[in-house]
Amino acid sequence: MASSSYGSPTEVLVGFVSPTEVLLGRQQRVRVERTEELPANIVSSQANFPQVLKPYFDQETEDGKCQISGEHDFATSEKTNSGDLSNHTAVHTGDKPYKCDKCDFSASRKEYLKRHMIKHLPAEQKPYKCDQCDYSSAQKEHLKAHMVKHGGEKPYKYDQCDYATGWRNRLTTHMVKHTGEKPFVCEVCEFSSASKHRLQLHKQTHTGEKPYKCDQCDYTASRKVYLARHKTKHTGEKLACSLCEYSTTDSGRLSNHMAVHTGERPYKCDKCDYSAVRKDHLKQHMFKHLSAEEQPYKCDQCDFSAAQKVNLKAHMAKHGEKLYKCDQCDYYTGRRDSLTTHMAKHTGEKPYMCEECGYRTAEKFCLSQHMKIHTGEPYKCDQCDYYSARKNDLDIHRRKHTGVKPYMCKECGYTTVSQAYLTRHMRVHTGEKPYRCDQCDFCTAWKGCLTRHIEEHTGERPYLCGECGYRTTKSNLHRHMKIHSGNKPYRCELCEYCTHRKGSLARHMATHY
Repeated sequence: MASSSYGSPTEVLVGFVSPTEVLLGRQQRVRVERTEELPANIVSSQANFPQVLKPYFDQETEDGKCQISGEHDFATSEKTNSGDLSNHTAVHTGDKPYKCDKCDFSASRKEYLKRHMIKHLPAEQKPYKCDQCDYSSAQKEHLKAHMVKHGGEKPYKYDQCDYATGWRNRLTTHMVKHTGEKPFVCEVCEFSSASKHRLQLHKQTHTGEKPYKCDQCDYTASRKVYLARHKTKHTGEKLACSLCEYSTTDSGRLSNHMAVHTGERPYKCDKCDYSAVRKDHLKQHMFKHLSAEEQPYKCDQCDFSAAQKVNLKAHMAKHGEKLYKCDQCDYYTGRRDSLTTHMAKHTGEKPYMCEECGYRTAEKFCLSQHMKIHTGEPYKCDQCDYYSARKNDLDIHRRKHTGVKPYMCKECGYTTVSQAYLTRHMRVHTGEKPYRCDQCDFCTAWKGCLTRHIEEHTGERPYLCGECGYRTTKSNLHRHMKIHSGNKPYRCELCEYCTHRKGSLARHMATHY
């Protein structure tokens, strides 16, 4: 497509027939099969390419025809000179004679190098400056794209959906989502992408290439954004939330955090009522709506199928593929992140803390669920004052009222309301005690027992009752608060006795027998 025919940015790509043609651009036009073999002296002397092929290039070439591929469309004019042909032949040879003196970048054409050098300009030499922040750019188009962050217009729009962006190449990539075309294919594996940039990033997984180097330590990265994030560890620079004490080194994480205050969940599922703060969360959710036949990853030992490869790997652990194993107990899992979370049970590390109440957890997900208590989104029981940040916990709690106990021990017939409780019960039979105190020889089968035991060493009682000032441990505070609520859900079936504690009811029942 001729650049001279472009109108407004919106007109460039709206309604374009084949996004693939836009993506492949010049490369698509020049990669044609040769109709005849090159002379032997040309093939064997690539280093001296321009001199060897001088007879081909020093003369004007009629109809803009390449003598190697026979291709006509590499130039826009009917006649072309040797300079244009030299640029074109680099496609065939891979020659990149124009090298950057500040990094490892090299280019086949001088204008590509010139465009690249803009990246090395210091901020004060970049003429296009944002009037709302410190951002500056050497190109006007980049400043326009940046202004979108401040609420500016997104000029590149697609007429088949509501998508709009500040970057033309992103619109091109988006269009492929409607066609399903993925023209950029990895030569090493089956990976394909709608984006040339993503293919380049993918190839680094095969080569191990990490071109971005930290100038203060040995850290290297495959992507520039990773290096920028790493450098904040040296500078200590953090972006702060204006509404609370939260700070982070990543602007994207700060944007996600702000949703805690605003309650905004802009990404909505069109199949159910689910909405999300982040686009990637919605993408993960949409896998739940895929039918079994639409899920590409199938287990070869049972009927299980998954939309994601990582979920299939986790499933395979059930068939004996114990991919990730704990070196302190018998726990194993098919997911590395699950093992990392599990290890925190042994170390006691809880890096994620709620700034509202001091709650700590080993899992980021658990903290996000906990925050719903403060943001007004907890799940509440309609039969007592119990509430939870997780719907699954409420479902398990309700079984205490209904008496449904679907999980049964095959050893003794014990039944319980959840798989987790059954797993914990099974330690009675196996004798397993995975939770160990690092200050004495105490070990136990239950995490809660270890927590209470450690408090005996520290004497710490950090949880305060807001009704009477009673200070205690977390587990005892939960029981203590029932005194103030007046709720006594545990009732004797033989008399009118009721209590707020299950253990008290059990002791009472013994008086009847």
